[in-house]
Amino acid sequence: MRHWLAHALRQAVIELRPEALLGAAEVTPDGFYADFVVERQLSTEDLPAIELRMRELLKAGFPRAVEPIQPPDALGLFDGRAQPYQRELAALAGESALAVVHHGNAVQLCAAPELCAARASVALAAALEGFELRSLGGAYFRGDARNVMMSRIYAWAMPSKVELEAKRAEFEAAGLREHKKLGRELELFAFDDDIGPGLPLWLPNGTAIRDELERLMRELEFDAGFERVATPHIARQELYYKTGHLPYYADGMFPFMQHPGDPEAAVFALRPMNCPHHHKVFAAKRRSHRELPFRISEYGHVYRYEDSGAVSGLLRTRCMCMNDAHIYCTPEQVVPELLAVLDMHRQVYAVLGLSEFRIRLSTRGDGSAHANKFVDDPEGWARSEAILRDVLVRSELPFFEGPGEAAFYGPKIDFQFRMVTGREETASTLQLDFAMAERLDLSYVGPDGQPRRPLILHRAPLGTHERFVALLIERFGGAFPTWLAPIQARVLPVGEAYDDYAKQVQRALRGVRVRADVDPSGPTLGKRIREAAVKKIPNVLVVGERELASRSVAVRRRGSEKQEVVPLVELQQRLRGAIDSRSLDA
Repeated sequence: MRHWLAHALRQAVIELRPEALLGAAEVTPDGFYADFVVERQLSTEDLPAIELRMRELLKAGFPRAVEPIQPPDALGLFDGRAQPYQRELAALAGESALAVVHHGNAVQLCAAPELCAARASVALAAALEGFELRSLGGAYFRGDARNVMMSRIYAWAMPSKVELEAKRAEFEAAGLREHKKLGRELELFAFDDDIGPGLPLWLPNGTAIRDELERLMRELEFDAGFERVATPHIARQELYYKTGHLPYYADGMFPFMQHPGDPEAAVFALRPMNCPHHHKVFAAKRRSHRELPFRISEYGHVYRYEDSGAVSGLLRTRCMCMNDAHIYCTPEQVVPELLAVLDMHRQVYAVLGLSEFRIRLSTRGDGSAHANKFVDDPEGWARSEAILRDVLVRSELPFFEGPGEAAFYGPKIDFQFRMVTGREETASTLQLDFAMAERLDLSYVGPDGQPRRPLILHRAPLGTHERFVALLIERFGGAFPTWLAPIQARVLPVGEAYDDYAKQVQRALRGVRVRADVDPSGPTLGKRIREAAVKKIPNVLVVGERELASRSVAVRRRGSEKQEVVPLVELQQRLRGAIDSRSLDA
């Protein structure tokens, strides 16, 4: 049903916007989506008319015909109809079965003919009652930032009206966890027009979360033998021509810089990735095989000129801080290093309580579409993809393959998480690079005294701060465990007479590195307790005459109305223990 409805959505948009260029249309666990390029930007005000036209089409017997087609014939068909993205999707299909959907003067590519053929078994009444266009978004064609930004229409499609209503209610409840909403309410980050779109200002509360994540990764990386480096945010543009990022990545970079007073000066670029700088760290000295694997890490800032229509909260930003690291190793070391990095993913996800994700093996595919965007080395691709596939199997990690989703220099393993909006995002990645050492003339001295090319692993278990914090905000609904909470404890004096003791408690807690603040007397105690609950503070500490006399505090845990009187020294130990153990329950 969902596949059939996705085709109906495409048809409705074509009829209402004849200039529309069609992108992908995919089924999701709770519905479907379709991508378009249109002259006038789609808005939510367009959705009712599109949905109405879909219903009219379905009642009129859409589609008129579905016919199988061979991939070479599909290429010619879409060439003649000026649908370049349909043609590219047909090229990516290789030898897979294809069909075309005909209705009126419109023709669509269908990559799942068996699902179109099954439409006759779908009850029309159920289909009409069970779907609803729900939102708009932006997406790069084939998920590649080097490609055109498309408008994406999301829809729900459930077996019945009752299930659709339940899904709508679930979605509204999930909206309460949406990271942009909670980011404002909890004062984690902000945006300012004078700074610019996609450039988040991390407020003290949000920066506390970033600091905790960095502390976690620094510990794991130290234990795994990584060495930390620090590199500049800019580089000469020639570097990116050497790596191959230019000219293909030019649209994703900020304008280049040259000092206006010196036309002979070098042209610099804000870096869109940390990799080239790290490669130059490796190249800073002559290296022996005895130094390998050489592991370096950095929380490095990168800058990408995302299309203004794609910028969204922390998920799509123009400045981001990446949990980046690179491992330079011999062919014999690559599998053990990959397994170790996957184990690091397991560790960090366990600490953060993350279990609902999918793993995608992102490959080149057959390479026929956008051939110039991938390194031209079929043997290198086959060998590298086989290594990653084998490592995932050996790790007993279920995965699916994403043809055409690789980096231009090699295949990668992507960890895909679903946000509360229903959109799936890549939060972490592990890449096998077989090409960049040759491009930048990176080498080490082998046991025989001869220079050899290292293989390079790019890894980022916590991705960027921006996207990963967005994920964690939604995962915890803003109610972070004590170790990750921006404010770990708030002290509430019951009256002005106890303000000084409240400050003593705060100082005692800060003395053991607990982020504690004081909400002084003024409004009623009940109002201040409710305010702490709204701010999702995990530990509320009430102090009055009894607590002052006994050097204790009355502890109220988030979500509970019970209070427990605890000696101050014991509370210091408890909170410090919860922070040090990174407990999810404290």
